[in-house]
Formats: sequence, structure tokens, C-alpha cells
Amino acid sequence: MKGIIAATYAPMHTNGLLNTDIIGEYCRYLMSNGVSGAFVNGSTGDFVSLSTAERKKLIAAWATQRQQGFYVINHVGHTNLREAQELAKHSADMVDATAALPPFYFRPKTVEELVHYCGQIAKAAPNIPFYYYHIPVLTMVNLPMLGFIEAAKKQIPNFAGIKYTEDNLNDFERCMEKDNDAMDMFFGIDEKYIDSVLVGAKGWVGSTYNHLAPLYQDVAKYASKGNLEAARQLQGKAIRFVQVLEAIGGYHGGGKSFMRHFGLDMGPSRFPHTTFNDSQLLKALELFHKEGLSEYFPDPFHRGSET
Repeated sequence: MKGIIAATYAPMHTNGLLNTDIIGEYCRYLMSNGVSGAFVNGSTGDFVSLSTAERKKLIAAWATQRQQGFYVINHVGHTNLREAQELAKHSADMVDATAALPPFYFRPKTVEELVHYCGQIAKAAPNIPFYYYHIPVLTMVNLPMLGFIEAAKKQIPNFAGIKYTEDNLNDFERCMEKDNDAMDMFFGIDEKYIDSVLVGAKGWVGSTYNHLAPLYQDVAKYASKGNLEAARQLQGKAIRFVQVLEAIGGYHGGGKSFMRHFGLDMGPSRFPHTTFNDSQLLKALELFHKEGLSEYFPDPFHRGSET
């Protein structure tokens, strides 16, 4: 699995219940902008604020969009191992892969404990790849990934790689080189996309690929031609996108709300994330125009309600 994969939002109706009717259009929008897949039920998708039943409903909707050239990966991590296993088993025949971050309240303290947890989930969907979701800034589980890879490869038959969301490019590069590129290593910090390209990354999962896929494609294009100045200038614009939304009211809720600009109303965010009102969205759009970001926004199928 290669290319840019969007960490997708969980669309909601105005009453806060899931809106799966929009998933088909959401998928077509991503595909039309060169996105290679959807990482569903992850941090961007508010998985910690969804029930198990909601997570099942959401991945079932995305599974209907699975097709050649568009991957669907289901994040099934949970503080309750049995729930994680149930989520993995439920989607085993629906998706291209499962992924799981570690328990983040009572946490695994050793690589051995982490491998055991991952192995129990992976064998609930044994015929598809399993990825470990490494995001220590949120889980506070920061065990050595090189050691984890060695143990996981021996003990988990369908272990396929890592969604690596840590600002440690040296370690990420060593993990990529661990088995001569036999595993998938998805880099997960959008703000360091250019740096990951320069160390040879081939796969990415992130939230801003919902909004700025054409910009990142240009970053990669400039980098491949050796024009690092142009590539870094564009990367700076992507960073400003995050900073603007964060300053107005919070990036997570702002990013979800801003999808309205592309004709995709994702509805409200769940607490504690803040849903942007029209005034906040207009302010964001004005700042994006000033930053020269608007030219890199994808063309939607329809604008719906312009912000």
C-alpha cells in the first residue's frame, strides 16, 4: 500500500449521529484528487468518541467504496482488547487491512506486552495485513520501534508495517531499512511530509490530505526534480493551513468543518473538539487566500454552501 492515504473524518448529521450517506461522495472526492485510500476510525475520525456500534457502521459504509486503486484501512485499536478484536473480526472481509494503536490508559510497558496486544488483534482478522499505529504523543506508549518490528515479524504472521506518527525521521528511516522495504511504513506527520519524502517514504496517512492533496503532490514533484526551495515553500503553506485553523478555534474541529468548502458537509465535531461557525470558516478562508493556499484547494464536484 503506497501513496497518500487520507485519515478520514466521521461525518455527522446536525443532531450528532453518524451520516454514512455522504461516504460515497466523500470517497469519489478523495479519488478525484489522487488520494490512494482511506484510514477510517482513526484519530481524525474521532474514534475515541464513537461507540463500537458506530465504528462498525462507519467501516461498513466505507467498505462499499473499496475498489482497485483505493485502499480502505480500519483502525480497530481500543483500551478494551476484546472490543478491538471484535472490531477487527467484524471488518475482516470488508477492508484491505486493520490497524491498532495501543491501550492508552493502562499502557503496555514492554515491547513484549505490545506485541502480545497487537498479535491478539491481528489474529482476529488473520487473512489481511495488520499495521501498528505508533502515535506516542497521544498514547504515551513510546517503545523502540526497531525492537517492536523484530518481535512482531516473528510472532504476528500478518504484521505488515507501521503507521508512524512521531517526529523522529532518523528512527523512521531505520525502520524503513529494517527489512529492505518489505514492510509498509506510513509516515503520519503531515507537517514533515517533505522531509519524509527526502528519506525515501512511499506511504503517508494524514488528515490534511483531505484538504490539500494537490499541494502535497506538487511538493513531491518539486522534490523529485531537486527543487527543494519550491518544495519547502509549499510545505510551509501546508503548515500554515494547520496553524490558521488552530488559531481560530482548533485544528481538528476546524479541519472537519472546512470540508464544507469542498461541498462535503461533515457536520459537527464531538466534544471536546469545536465545530466552526460560518464566521470562523469565512475568516479562515480569507486568511488562506492571503497565504496563497486557495489555488491548491482541490476542485470539488460541487461547492454546496460556500464558506
